[in-house]
Amino acid sequence: MNAAIHPTAIISKNAEIGDGVVIGPYCVVEGHASIGAGTVLNAFVSVHDGVSIGSKCQIFEYSAIGGDPQDHGYKGEKSYVHIGDKNIIRENVTISRATGEGNETVVGDGCLIMEGVHIAHNVRLGNHITIANKVGISGHVTVDDYAVFGGLSGVHQFVRIGSYCMIGGIYRVTKDVPHYTLAAGEPLRLTGLNSVGLKRAGFPDETKREILSLYHELYNKKRLFSDSLRDALAKKDSYGPEARRVLEFYEGGKRGVTFWGR
Repeated sequence: MNAAIHPTAIISKNAEIGDGVVIGPYCVVEGHASIGAGTVLNAFVSVHDGVSIGSKCQIFEYSAIGGDPQDHGYKGEKSYVHIGDKNIIRENVTISRATGEGNETVVGDGCLIMEGVHIAHNVRLGNHITIANKVGISGHVTVDDYAVFGGLSGVHQFVRIGSYCMIGGIYRVTKDVPHYTLAAGEPLRLTGLNSVGLKRAGFPDETKREILSLYHELYNKKRLFSDSLRDALAKKDSYGPEARRVLEFYEGGKRGVTFWGR
C-alpha cells in the first residue's frame, strides 16, 4: 500500500486503502470500508463501515460518509454506500447508508456535492450531477445524469429527477421532474427546457425542438394531461430517442409529476 496517512488518523485494519490515497489529520476509516487509488480525505473526515469510495475523489473537512440512515424503519441491518470515481464532496456533507438488508446508497462518477448537503438513505445519484450548498435529498430519491440543484432546495422522498434538469434554489421538490427541464417556483413548476445545459452537452437543435414540441403537446391547456399523454404514448415510436425517454419517464414514479408553469 502506497498511501500517505497522517499519524493522527484512525484506520481500521480491515479497511482497503488504494495506492496514492491521502488521509488527513483526525480522519476515521472504520470496518471494511474501501478507498480507491488517488482519493484524498482532508482533515476530520469519517468513513464508516460498509462504504466503498472510488478513485480520484476529494472529500473535504468534517464530511461523514456511511452513517446510520435517519429512518425509523432502520433496524440495524447491514447496508452500504457506494461512491464512484472523480467525485468532489465538500465540507460537512453527510451521506447515509441504505435502509434494508443489503441495500445501498449510490453516488455515481464525476459529481460535485457542495458544502452542507445531506444525501439520505437509498438515494441513487447518477453521473456528473451538481448539488449546491445546503441541499437536502430525502430517502429513496433517484437523480439522473447531469442534473443541477440550486442551493437550499429540498427534495421529498421517492421523487425522481430526470437527466439535465436544473432545479432552482430554495424550492421544495415534492413531485417528479422530467428530463431536460428547468423547475422553479412555489409550488414548483416546469418553466422551460434547460436550453443552456442541453447546448453545452451538444444536443442538436432539432432534438431540442422535438423535446420542446412534445412538452407543449403534453401540457396543452385545451386538453386533459392524461389524454395528451395517452395519445403521445400511442405514437411513441415516431419520436427520437430523447423524446421517447421523456415519455417513458411518465410511465413510472410514485409522487406524480411536476406540471408546466401556468
